[in-house]
Amino acid sequence: MRQITVVLVDDHVLLRKGLKLLLEKESSIKVVGEASDGEEALHVLEETKPHIVILDISMPNLDGIECIKEIRNRGLKTKIIVLTMHSDEHYIREVMGAGAMGFVQKASVDTELFLAIKQVADGDIYLNKKDAHAILSMLIADPPHDTEDDDPYKILSAREREVLKLLVRGFTLKEIADMLYLSVKTVDTYKTRIMHKLNYTKKNELVNYALKYSFLSEKQETQ
Repeated sequence: MRQITVVLVDDHVLLRKGLKLLLEKESSIKVVGEASDGEEALHVLEETKPHIVILDISMPNLDGIECIKEIRNRGLKTKIIVLTMHSDEHYIREVMGAGAMGFVQKASVDTELFLAIKQVADGDIYLNKKDAHAILSMLIADPPHDTEDDDPYKILSAREREVLKLLVRGFTLKEIADMLYLSVKTVDTYKTRIMHKLNYTKKNELVNYALKYSFLSEKQETQ
């Protein structure tokens, strides 16, 4: 019987431990490594070269989207499944577009994760019927943006856009952290990354940017 090797990446230790116990009930799956953020994940993946990495979107230092892109940039053969609490279609489109082959919500981990692992290990893409329908409907209604080089849908991740919307609405880092179920440190990391990507140093520049791209009139994507 073929054994599928897996690396788990999430900044919550208890979640990783629980996932490991769950997955190793299946004799065909072996967890060969763990990481708490995207940067650590890249080191673990290069050392262990697993068949599959299961990772969250919201992580410190290097978030899930950037981690996926870097995995692909480095030419690693590991297949990627995103396991997250988020269900918004924009997240699904972004992670699949970045190179993930599976998307599973944490609320459905008991019923979907084994199926996703086996399907992705066989080279297929995994989305449950509800998510697949949602993403197809969104693509029909809202095709990918293709405008200026500083278009936020090109240079900012879905989570960075979400944090930006809340920042320009005047919420504090603590308030944003509570709303998005993140640590204050993680939100501050997102803020720093946004400023760096846009080459801004002042908050009023962020506000002007948000106004330019109608961020303040968009529907919020918080959970």
